[in-house]
Amino acid sequence: MMDDLSYILTHLGEDRAIGYDAVVPPIVQSGNFTYPTVAAMRATVQQEFDKPVYTRGHNPTVGMVRQKIATLEHAEDALLFSSGVAAISAAVLSFVKAGDHIVCVHKPYNWTKKLLVELLARFGVEHTFVDGTDAENYRRAIKPNTTFFILESPNSLTFELQDIAAVAAIGKEHGIITLCDNSYNSPLFQNPIDLGMDMVAHSATKYLNGHSDVVAGVLAGSHAHMRQIMSKEFMTLGAAPSPHDAWLLMRGLRTLELRVNRSADNSERIATFLAAHPKVKRVHWPGLKEHPQHELAKRQMKRVAGLMTIELKAPDEAAVERFCDNLKTFLIAVSWGGYESLQWPVCALKGPNDLPFTMVRLYVGLENADFLIADLDQALARI
Repeated sequence: MMDDLSYILTHLGEDRAIGYDAVVPPIVQSGNFTYPTVAAMRATVQQEFDKPVYTRGHNPTVGMVRQKIATLEHAEDALLFSSGVAAISAAVLSFVKAGDHIVCVHKPYNWTKKLLVELLARFGVEHTFVDGTDAENYRRAIKPNTTFFILESPNSLTFELQDIAAVAAIGKEHGIITLCDNSYNSPLFQNPIDLGMDMVAHSATKYLNGHSDVVAGVLAGSHAHMRQIMSKEFMTLGAAPSPHDAWLLMRGLRTLELRVNRSADNSERIATFLAAHPKVKRVHWPGLKEHPQHELAKRQMKRVAGLMTIELKAPDEAAVERFCDNLKTFLIAVSWGGYESLQWPVCALKGPNDLPFTMVRLYVGLENADFLIADLDQALARI
């Protein structure tokens, strides 16, 4: 039964006998917990990983979601955080120290980059960014003090893949801890732990919640790694989610299978439409046969999700802005993963960057595909 997706999403971890037999589990909206005796408290505080003492540590509603996420990711355990970058930061901080070296994929999530460049560098932790399309680049970047690999497959904006199994093998060969950000895929389309990764992170804000009303993060891995992180970085930094956010995340998981497949279905049609459009120079989406890593995508991903970037054949930023401003259904916003289709134009970035101003990231939501294609078509005509 533990392998049955419907059971995991709808029943796993939900003890209805202690929840008034409610169809929807009640929220344990409490920051503190009591004990009948001193002995009971003494026993519980020694098991804060699994027992409620104070909601900054364990909370029953949070624990229910942890169990579901761990099972979905084929991990032994999971931790729930107040954001995706909090999850990634806790994982990295738990396994590196001053003088260590981290190898990270080029063009990761912006806040992962800031963690390495702006925060950890202040404490003497070195980093190297590598082109992850060649797994051997991770090996070439290894130094005597390398202790951690960071992957994000596909990575942000241009959606280049890393050969997860190959990089994981290099990490194991050299005793290096490995972490893969799996937000793009959700656990339904890719399972990095099955490919050899030590840990998997998610911005649960995205597909896992799927309703654009929660900011949360997830980290999954072995019991030993999760207990180490909880006892130190998780508890010390205090990046715990509220029980209500955990409950909303549980509600989102109910429909995860329906949502990610609908988004993927829509994306297949929209990517094909855009790739053939005369106003589109390029579509960055691994699901297209012409994508240089399409075969790798088929090998390590079950399906390709609903995030893509297009490069427009636009003469100037004004033409890009006309396209973006005339989209009626693709709302201008950061983040992604909910019902609504979204757009994020590179030309909206502040300050210098090395990205073409013609790039626009699209999140393909759950609306009717014909409706979305019609919106894109009329906006492309404005270029």
